[in-house]
Parts: sequence; structure tokens; C-alpha cells
Amino acid sequence: MCQSGNEMRQNPSHFEGSPEEQQSAKKVENNYRDYIKGMNFFDPHIHMTSRTTDDYQALADAGVRGIIEPAFWLGQPRTGLSTFQDYYNSLIGWERFRSSQFGIKHYCTIGLNSREANNVPLAEQVMEILPLYLYKEGVVGVGEIGFDDQTPEEEKFYRLQLELAKEARLPVQIHTPHRDKKKGTERSMDIALEMGLDPRMVIVDHNNEETVESVLDQGFWAAFTIYPFTKMGNERMVEIVKKYGPERIMVNSAADWGISDPLAVPKTAALMTMKGIPAEHIKLVTYNNAIEAFGQSGQINESDLLEPVSIDQSKKYSGNTVLRGGQQPRIDKSSVIIK
Repeated sequence: MCQSGNEMRQNPSHFEGSPEEQQSAKKVENNYRDYIKGMNFFDPHIHMTSRTTDDYQALADAGVRGIIEPAFWLGQPRTGLSTFQDYYNSLIGWERFRSSQFGIKHYCTIGLNSREANNVPLAEQVMEILPLYLYKEGVVGVGEIGFDDQTPEEEKFYRLQLELAKEARLPVQIHTPHRDKKKGTERSMDIALEMGLDPRMVIVDHNNEETVESVLDQGFWAAFTIYPFTKMGNERMVEIVKKYGPERIMVNSAADWGISDPLAVPKTAALMTMKGIPAEHIKLVTYNNAIEAFGQSGQINESDLLEPVSIDQSKKYSGNTVLRGGQQPRIDKSSVIIK
């Protein structure tokens, strides 16, 4: 049986793995692109605000055609409503533009993160402006919302945002808690069902071996975050797909400001190929399922992802470009020399 995130943190030697696992991981790290040639990917949970333009270029090179960036906690408490407004504006503005400069379609989900729901006065102000963003172009869901410490305040604002999602007819992206995950996941689903949401409109994220069966049995989408040392490693993800199949399962990277890997989706696809997962199953969990789930927003058209994109990196957004001082995009990304 695979270890939980807590058990893994208590047993660091687990990361070393068996000699076979180490060799497999090294092979994926060094040669994974050989296994994904011609594949397309869609990462439904990636915090590009935390990443550089080099990460966008690497995603494009690896075949990532589209991404969803959920609103999340930035690492320190926000101090006022205007800081939320600026952040939400960046998700529907600058990040959408920045992504386009590398040929990647950018979508987002907008919501009040569970960790920030415990500042009630500020959270109440945020709730007043959320409807202004939920109907914007590129917003494909309400998220990521749910529980962190599983407080009454978190439940209050979770319920309020579920109501907004119902009114806007948008999918919901649930953040399941890091602590007491099984309880928090069950509670999140129970409340969604109690409030009359269709499970197929709800993506339950950050699953593991402890939660996946219940999520799938109740008809929800099960998303898995491939996150170094915590949440879910991609070798464990392979075993999940072998056991449960590809239906209503999707893989993402999160790629936030912590130790994370923005290429987790294509690397997981490469490992699945190496481990004998059928190509059609890999396509479902790394591409099609996410498009189907979030496409219920009416905002995602697969043909837009596959059409050739004309990229002009001299274009500006609010007077700014992704380039600096007349520089040209770096072409040879394998070179040690950065000119």
C-alpha cells in the first residue's frame, strides 16, 4: 500500500525508492520528451503567477496547449480588498496575455481561498466583488475553494461560493485540506450534494489513495496534484490509473511558489507510457477529461487549443511585454550559456 503524505514526510528515505524506481525516475527526468512526442496536454491547476516566462516556454515545448490558473493563497495574508482586486485582475489580464505569448491558452477559476476565509471582515468584502469576475472571459469555474483548517468560517464561505457557482452555472474546483484530508474531502462533497450541485460540475482536487474511491463512486471528478514529496507522486499516479481507469480522473501540477514542477503533467504522461498505460487512457487523464469538466463553463473550445497560434512577443499589455531591452527569445534552452 502506498504511503500517505504525512507518512512520507516522516520517512524521507521513501523518496529514494528502490533501485528500479530511481532508474525509472532518472530516465523520465532525462528523456521524458522522447515518450511524449506528438502528445497534447492540458494542465487544469497551475499557478503561473508563481512561475517565470521560461516555465511558459518549457510548457509550450512539452506540448501543453492550455492551462487553468486557480485563484489561491499567495503565501502571506492579503491586507485589503484592493489586493484581491489586483490579483483577480492579473488572472484575467496579465497572465492571460503572458501565456498567449508562448502559444498557450490561459483560463482561470476565481474564488476566495479557504485559508483566507477565516478573516471574516475581509472575506465578506471579497464575496461582494466575486460576481464581477465570474462572468469575465476566460473564467471557467469557481475555485479553488473548500476547506483548510475546516472551521465554521470556511464552511460559511464555501457554501456562499457554491451558491454563486450554481447561479453562474460554472464548475466548482474544490481544494481538499492538507490535514485530515479524508474527513475534509467527504465534508466538501456532502455539502455540495446537500446544496443541490450536480457532481459532474464539481472537480475535487488534491486527491490521494485515501480519497479517490469515494470521490469517483459519488460521481465527482477526481483531480490529482503531482507535487514533489507531498500530495501525489507520479509513480503512485500510475497505480491509481491502473486500478481505477481513466474516467473522471485528471492530473495537474499546481506549480505554486513552493517546491513544485510545472512539467508534472507531461512527465506523468511519459511515465505512464513507460509503464504501459494505454495511449487513449493517458490522453484522457492529461488532456480530454479536464477540457470536458471545465468546458461545462462554455468557455473552452478544443479547436482553439489546436489551431496554430501566431505569436508576436513585441505586443504589449498595459505598456509591458515579456521581453526586456530589445532582447530576443532564448532559442537554445539546453545551453548552459544564457546570452
